[in-house]
Amino acid sequence: MTKTCNLTENEFSPFLLILTCIIIGSECIIGIITNGFIVAINTAEWMQTKAVSTSGKILLFLSVSRIALQSFIILEIIFSSTLPYFYNEEIVYDTFKGSFVFLNYCGLWFAAWLSFFYFVKIADFSYPLFLKLKWRISGWMSWLLWLSVFISLGTCVFFLKNIYTVHCNNYVPVPSSNSTKKKVSTETNVTNLAVLFQMGIFIPLIMFILTATLLIVSLKRHTRHMSSNATGYRDPSMEAHLGAIKATSYFLILYIFNSVALFLYMSNIFDISSFWSILCKAIMAAYPAGHSILLIRDNPGLRRAWKRLQARVHPYRVDSMTHM
Repeated sequence: MTKTCNLTENEFSPFLLILTCIIIGSECIIGIITNGFIVAINTAEWMQTKAVSTSGKILLFLSVSRIALQSFIILEIIFSSTLPYFYNEEIVYDTFKGSFVFLNYCGLWFAAWLSFFYFVKIADFSYPLFLKLKWRISGWMSWLLWLSVFISLGTCVFFLKNIYTVHCNNYVPVPSSNSTKKKVSTETNVTNLAVLFQMGIFIPLIMFILTATLLIVSLKRHTRHMSSNATGYRDPSMEAHLGAIKATSYFLILYIFNSVALFLYMSNIFDISSFWSILCKAIMAAYPAGHSILLIRDNPGLRRAWKRLQARVHPYRVDSMTHM
């Protein structure tokens, strides 16, 4: 049943609304630009060569999900602050919450597969099962990515059931007058929320931890092998190991902060216009932008493409300044 909640006033003060839009909007715009850049580069490669690399395919899925996530964050801020009566309709409220969960789960799965793919290609193990996986992982990846989408969607459907109940019939007195106003309250089943939230992130996070652990084991094996050959410099394989471990560690740190912020935001512990609620939204917006910047920095192909873009933009800016 859909409930329409007609609020008498906006809970956001004008200053708070402007500050929130500037901070979170800037983070989202940076994230959309960086992820849009990743999508553009991989799409251009796809169109030129009629094929896309496995890592490029994963980056496409990851970047599209993050563009959608940050777009929903912007829309949520706009609707919750300027159109609260529309935002608090039960179907709209559930759509936003469900979209945040679905897109966060998709992003986590895609990032986990990216880390797993790098591990399979970089790690130096001679076990027959691992060698078979190394040969076949590229062919399986498309199926694994779409499977992750359906798993995230299924988890999201279960997530929305019996989690939120929007109450629109609560009247509270207005201190400055003898009248009352209608106030919306949302009842959240935190126990169900915690269980389903942990179920959604458990497998991808385990994949990340195992990937990082096995990369460290592989690096130690490779280091011992290099030491026995009396080579005193770091070879490309060692650099690849270190880069993959560093990238996985960065993501885990960022995602832990994002997961805490997402859970607090989804649990409705804080009022929507409170400092802590805005901080949670700021962290949720900063995480995909920050990780995407790290992906561009650590990926040689993306880094070269970004430098070429800067080289093209810089002369245009200089030329524009000279004609002013």
